Amino acid sequence: QGQVVESRGRLVQAGDSLKLSCAASLHPFSDYAMAWFRQAPGKEREFVAGISRYSSRTDYTDSVKDRFTISKDYNNNMVYLQMDDLNPEDAAIYYCAGERIKSTTSVLTTHNYTYWGQGTQVTVST
Repeated sequence: QGQVVESRGRLVQAGDSLKLSCAASLHPFSDYAMAWFRQAPGKEREFVAGISRYSSRTDYTDSVKDRFTISKDYNNNMVYLQMDDLNPEDAAIYYCAGERIKSTTSVLTTHNYTYWGQGTQVTVST
């Protein structure tokens, strides 16, 4: 049974950078599209960033474009979310997600993922 586990989030200041990690016990890792979602208090879980099986395509929600970068490390079965210029609106619980798909170019932006991490808290202070 596969699983994904996020690194611990932390408290940062507005304008800071933070890199989230996700260890994915999904094999073979290249069969999986991966993504990050987030959920802020009182809001629905939303798609943040996604990456296709072989990293040929990525997609981001508009509010994080040019600030966040998603990447996959195939040697270590890791997924990363580099977050730059954080602002208080980025504060949320961040979830890593994985789904085995046939398409090599698709990025899944909806919640139809089979594997989810437990979530990690990111807090941004002003």
